[in-house]
Amino acid sequence: MLGEPFLKPKLVGERFAGGAVPLEVLADFAALSGLITDVAKWRYMEANPGRSRAPRGFNDGVSLKLVGIEEGSAILKIVAVASAAVAIGGEANPLRDMASYYEEARERVVAAVGAAAGGGKITDYLPPRYLGHFDKIGRNLADDESLVFGESKSHVPARLTKETRRQLVLASQAEGYTEETAVHGRVHDFNQQAKTFEITCLDGSFLIKIPVTQQHYDTIMDASRGFRSKVRVRVTGVGRFDRDGRMLAFADVESVAILDPLDVRARLDELRLLKAGWLDGEGVELDGHGLEWLADAFDRHYPSEMALPYIYPTPDGRVLVEWASGVASPSLEIDLHTKSGEWHVLRRDGFEADGTFDLAEDSGWKGIVSQLAEYGLEEK
Repeated sequence: MLGEPFLKPKLVGERFAGGAVPLEVLADFAALSGLITDVAKWRYMEANPGRSRAPRGFNDGVSLKLVGIEEGSAILKIVAVASAAVAIGGEANPLRDMASYYEEARERVVAAVGAAAGGGKITDYLPPRYLGHFDKIGRNLADDESLVFGESKSHVPARLTKETRRQLVLASQAEGYTEETAVHGRVHDFNQQAKTFEITCLDGSFLIKIPVTQQHYDTIMDASRGFRSKVRVRVTGVGRFDRDGRMLAFADVESVAILDPLDVRARLDELRLLKAGWLDGEGVELDGHGLEWLADAFDRHYPSEMALPYIYPTPDGRVLVEWASGVASPSLEIDLHTKSGEWHVLRRDGFEADGTFDLAEDSGWKGIVSQLAEYGLEEK
């Protein structure tokens, strides 16, 4: 091994609590390994101007391996293992100094991430041609997640987020970037011969020529037949975006699912489209970050067997959630800024109850679910 550990990046976010790392996130580290190898090769060529190419075996001389995950927010222990050709060493071996080039490559990658996080000049550390690697590194990070490599030499935490990742990719002079994304809409065209389909998005725009794979064929067919009855789908996959963040197309489709008419995330996406004055000239625009938080919170805390609620905006920018029960009318008015919910229930026998739940805490959501269970809101 060249040094133990070679890297100890930390994944920060609720998904990684207890040392859990989703497999799709682990795929990002294969791209990170490729970046470090390419940068190490570049530094070797800079140090050896008399050579026309890197020595044979350079690409396979060192491999990065994940050997453990520490608990808490997941900390990955990555070591660098030298091949036999490197380990032999000797003055005649052109690979004898490979360790130093890999270590420099690591430091430059960390410094580039730190520059993106701290507003520095990214290309002081990596040429644009290598920054394109970041299009595959961190692509699976959610808005509230990050990959922290530690502190860069400029004493700025090298924190890779969705935003710093975009900066790194765009600094490569690329025309755009790719990102894991999901869109909701209705299938308005299905070209079976070309194996593509088109959807009308919630805001009225449409995406063209989304590729169809065999496992999604029946779902898309059913959704296209339900276009007039407003059957909606969620398409998830790798989206291609321009430099201004406008989605151009799907580079790859991972799933297509027909949505329940009361799907929470799709409904919250509709509320995101409301502009100031949406209620006869009144009504404030709802906070987009707050709506994303609420959608994620429902995904994490709301049981799949519980009946879905009706969701409405309020004129003062809150979200009103109501459930239909045969014995009562429960509701929850959610403040997107304080992440608190005002609970109210009116039973048919005239009994009323009120309360407040802290929705930033697991206990708040557990309290709501417990209340709903009392009124028979589990789906049969």
